[in-house]
Amino acid sequence: MSFRTLAAGLVVAALACPAFGQAKSATTTPNERKDKGAVDRHQQFVKRAAKGDVDLLFLGDSITQGWEGNGKDVWAKDYEPLHAANFGIGGDRTEHVLWRITEGKELEGITPQLTVLMIGTNNTGSNSAEEIATGVEAIVKELRTQKPHMKVLLLAVFPRAGKKSVDPSRVAPDELNTKIPEINKRIAKLDDGKMVKYLDIGPKFLDKEGGLTKEVMPDYLHLSKKGYEIWAEAIAEPVKEMMKK
Repeated sequence: MSFRTLAAGLVVAALACPAFGQAKSATTTPNERKDKGAVDRHQQFVKRAAKGDVDLLFLGDSITQGWEGNGKDVWAKDYEPLHAANFGIGGDRTEHVLWRITEGKELEGITPQLTVLMIGTNNTGSNSAEEIATGVEAIVKELRTQKPHMKVLLLAVFPRAGKKSVDPSRVAPDELNTKIPEINKRIAKLDDGKMVKYLDIGPKFLDKEGGLTKEVMPDYLHLSKKGYEIWAEAIAEPVKEMMKK
């Protein structure tokens, strides 16, 4: 076999195999969690979906799950009347949410008018901004494929501490996680002006100097009751508009 024939064969093989020379990112590969807490919540979601009657769905990680904790009063006032469901699981990454809505079949039985999605912060320790954004994109595409008439309010990943703060009561602007703005810059492009709306409410959690305080995020990641009040107020109009029939 001549060198030219061998080279041509290699090119054909590469073209026939999209993964040739490319490692599939963990952020876009559905990954089932096996820890009891996550399994139990997932099973609760499947049972909840089987009952139907969900017009508004919140999907994400512990920050979303926190609507049942520090955000419970706000939830009862603002979202229970809208037939909302909270499908947040602490510790979830993009790949876990992907598993839940694909193999995990969490969306079967419900046809929400709107899903509020915020995910990606738990990937920041081990994945690049590009990988995380690709994971978020995969979730949005899956939501749109499964529920083509459902709108998606895609929230920017919330600000969080990136390194230990000098001031124990506050995280300064230069101490925030620097990967998050890059993630958000990328996922902002998923806004299609119709079915998917991107919204960055992160600045509303920051103080006048652009830092984070314990009043809003006690551990500089999870929200206080005030933080959930800020979240609810910031998305009130978009939720109302996107849920119009």
